[in-house]
Amino acid sequence: MRLGYLVHNLNDAAVERRCRMLSAGGADVALAGFCRDAEMGVAARGRGALMLGQSHDAALAARAAMTLKNAVSNSALRDHFAACDAIMARNLEQLAIAARIADGRPLIYECLDIHRALLGDSLPARIIQWIEQKLLQRSDLLITSSPAFIRNHFASREIGGEIVLVENKLLLDPIGSAVESVEPADTDRPITIGWFGMLRCKRTLEFLTQLITRSEGRVKVLIAGKPSPAELPNLEAEAARCEGITFTGPYTYDDLPQLYGQCDFAWSIDWFEEGLNSKWLLPNRIYEAIAHGAIPIALADVEVGHWLKRHDAGLVVRDAEEAAERILSVAPSELAQMRQAIDKIERDTVICSLEECRDLVRTIEGLSVR
Repeated sequence: MRLGYLVHNLNDAAVERRCRMLSAGGADVALAGFCRDAEMGVAARGRGALMLGQSHDAALAARAAMTLKNAVSNSALRDHFAACDAIMARNLEQLAIAARIADGRPLIYECLDIHRALLGDSLPARIIQWIEQKLLQRSDLLITSSPAFIRNHFASREIGGEIVLVENKLLLDPIGSAVESVEPADTDRPITIGWFGMLRCKRTLEFLTQLITRSEGRVKVLIAGKPSPAELPNLEAEAARCEGITFTGPYTYDDLPQLYGQCDFAWSIDWFEEGLNSKWLLPNRIYEAIAHGAIPIALADVEVGHWLKRHDAGLVVRDAEEAAERILSVAPSELAQMRQAIDKIERDTVICSLEECRDLVRTIEGLSVR
């Protein structure tokens, strides 16, 4: 089958991972969307993606205007998706565009975040919620990455089709292959915490900086990823001012063994939009961390904490102060026990298999034409 895939950011590494998953499952992917950078990256160009324009992080009003413009008239996008059997949209804004050009073809909504505007009581929020409801009724399939999104948000909505849970598991090359976890060799060195991926939480940076100060040299932090220009515009400079922080910038999947191989813990607490979307997420970093032998740190009352408790693994804490106390007092024997616990988790729990890729495409292929 040929699948049109409309996304919010063509340069998002998670978009390329989904394209790889769909391709491995047997779909021919036609990629199109917006870009947070001025130009498309190598991966998107390699797929012959159609760029609709440049968008910006946290600029909801501007993105809404671009959405309206492309929904009303975009002949290039229609032509790009002309031969597609179904269309999949990565977030609500893209779903609004996709619904306009679907022309009776199955419409798939991929929702990996719940924007705070969808949870408020203001007039603008209610308008967006009304739009969401109309688009959900039009959708033939909803793909989401956390059961908490289903329980806390979508369970109260009317959805036109079924819901499929596709967790943010590690997607290796070749797909389904194994990865050996790497235990840091020197047990006499400082405890190292890795904070990788989408870097958007100011409170996390403040906490880790203060923790380093309290530790008096016993804790170091390794940060890698792309900072949100809206939330952490000066991350590189702030990290440089703290002797115990190393910031290495963006990374690729191939860098993960080397990054996690330096770490005892993986920071998996996200206070960004605290109590809302961050409470429900199951982010990439917990799967990546466990696959590579790092111990995730999570809050007990969020979905990541629930996931770790079900698997009897990780460092699960009530709050920031308990996290600091546990990290500062951890003994080598306790570290060894926590590593053994994550090593006991079945690899297919955190690593995507080829059969999962095929199952997803078969589900899309089974959607009926309206």
